[in-house]
Amino acid sequence: MSTATVSNALTGKGRVSEQMVARIRSRAEELGYRPSTVARALKTGQTGILGLVMPDLTNPLFPRIAQMLSIAADTRKFGILIADSRGSPQEQTEALRRLLDRGVDGLLIVPQKGTTPEPMPVPVAVINTASDPANSVSADHAGGGALVARHIADIGHRRVVILGGDAVSEVQQDRIAGMTRALPPTVDARIMWGDAGIERAVAEVQAGATAILTTSDLIALRVRSELMRAQIPAPDQVSLTGFDDMSFAPIMHPALTTVAQNVDEIAARAIDIISTKIRGGTHPREGETVPMRLVVRQSTSIPNHPAQRRPSR
Repeated sequence: MSTATVSNALTGKGRVSEQMVARIRSRAEELGYRPSTVARALKTGQTGILGLVMPDLTNPLFPRIAQMLSIAADTRKFGILIADSRGSPQEQTEALRRLLDRGVDGLLIVPQKGTTPEPMPVPVAVINTASDPANSVSADHAGGGALVARHIADIGHRRVVILGGDAVSEVQQDRIAGMTRALPPTVDARIMWGDAGIERAVAEVQAGATAILTTSDLIALRVRSELMRAQIPAPDQVSLTGFDDMSFAPIMHPALTTVAQNVDEIAARAIDIISTKIRGGTHPREGETVPMRLVVRQSTSIPNHPAQRRPSR
């Protein structure tokens, strides 16, 4: 049969009967035939490959996002090349250029904190946060912050510490903004950052603070270690919360109250956006946020300090 018939059968195009498609694909499988993406790219101008740049693959959250993006890309017949910018804005730029040199059809970027990738000659989808003007899709980080802050206020905490890792991060800024907006005026909230903030937070607990709200589970894990060194029990003396519901959160002692991203939905929407852009279209939901979910575990409880308890009704 003609090369055109074989091509149409293997690509799902043209008018070829289902019986003929089955025969052609079966024979191709017997012969071990695989279409050449290089040859196809010469004809169509597209490789079927997306580039993905992640900020730091040692962070447990980012491999999970990469996996979900890969699964979502498979459904659209895209492959993914992954680059790790390893915490460096300069390496992020170099990684993007290397992926462009490999002829990717589009780029998915989870940017380094505080950076905005330069304009690219291919379609781009940015996964960051709503406050980033270039953002294509993200979790509702501010909304997630509000969820955990309301939980802490509702169970009676009136003196809290809010602890972020890096003030340059738009994601952490948005999470803290959501927390502070949701806390009622009756709550005394002190914002701290970085390593110095962890030390000060422990001192604040010793001085009477009854809850520490962190912007990531990794920060919460470090805080838990410092609390143990200071022999401060959680949640008996202080409640502790995280963000992102990483794999270790439910097996910490006590299990960590946190906020979970809908990574599946974010990945599916990012792939939908980039594939629409590659086809020359505009996605109607670009820039929208995906709601987060509060996961209450044993690291938060009603404060034991009498002055911090809510009045009984």
